[in-house]
Amino acid sequence: MKNHITFSFKFPLKSNDPIHIKKLFSIILYLQSALKKVFQIIYTAWVAILFVTGMFLALPFVVIPILISEKLGGISFLATRIWVYFFATPSLIFFKTHNREIIDKKKSYIFVINHTSFMDAPAIAMSTPIQLRALGKKELSKIPVFGFITSRVAVWVDRSDPESRKKSLARLIKTLDNGISILVAPEGTRNNSGDPLLPFFNGPFRLAIETGTPILPLVIHDAKKVMPKGQLGVKPGTIHSYFLSPVETGEMSEENLPELKERVFQLMKEKVEALDEL
Repeated sequence: MKNHITFSFKFPLKSNDPIHIKKLFSIILYLQSALKKVFQIIYTAWVAILFVTGMFLALPFVVIPILISEKLGGISFLATRIWVYFFATPSLIFFKTHNREIIDKKKSYIFVINHTSFMDAPAIAMSTPIQLRALGKKELSKIPVFGFITSRVAVWVDRSDPESRKKSLARLIKTLDNGISILVAPEGTRNNSGDPLLPFFNGPFRLAIETGTPILPLVIHDAKKVMPKGQLGVKPGTIHSYFLSPVETGEMSEENLPELKERVFQLMKEKVEALDEL
């Protein structure tokens, strides 16, 4: 007669055993959270490696052409886009542009954007079909290598220093005179509030009136889902860029500044609100 060994397991999911059910679900949730964190760390490290590697590869192609001549800035602009492709596409970060056809490549614009994430920068590079120079915080210029590269395609400003603001304004005017567009975030910082937009500063609108340059609003959406402000973690996703109709300023004077600023603010606010409802 053969001996049979019987194993029995009492699965603790009886309706009269809520403590065990609670513990089981707690363990499942803990494991789920731990795996999510591990994946997030690995994925973010992957994106960072690609970003830094691409940055060093792009360095000579971004810097050298502009050092030779502003007219070669198109090469630097193309190199920047390739850099973005290099780190974003293998990381499953994609960019989709809407209404790009409204841009006249023969004209210069003052692009104004809503600012919600560090990922706004690559979205701008991928969406704009013409080269531009961006106005940025001076603090960014201090980031090793990255600050040096972006200094070739950016104008830095220390908003607490009147002299710095004056020099930045002069350089922006010179850039426009050379037929190159500029880009400004009129909110002044990344928007981490619950409002669609932060209040706008006067700077880009005054500059538009003084130079007669049209303002072209650019609304970037879902960038904060890919990389929220204040977090180092990155997530896969698609960032959308929406160009709104240009606002002409040729017939405006200083008296029209509040009206111009409010008009652009409302156009962008309405677009952000409409996108948030989708």
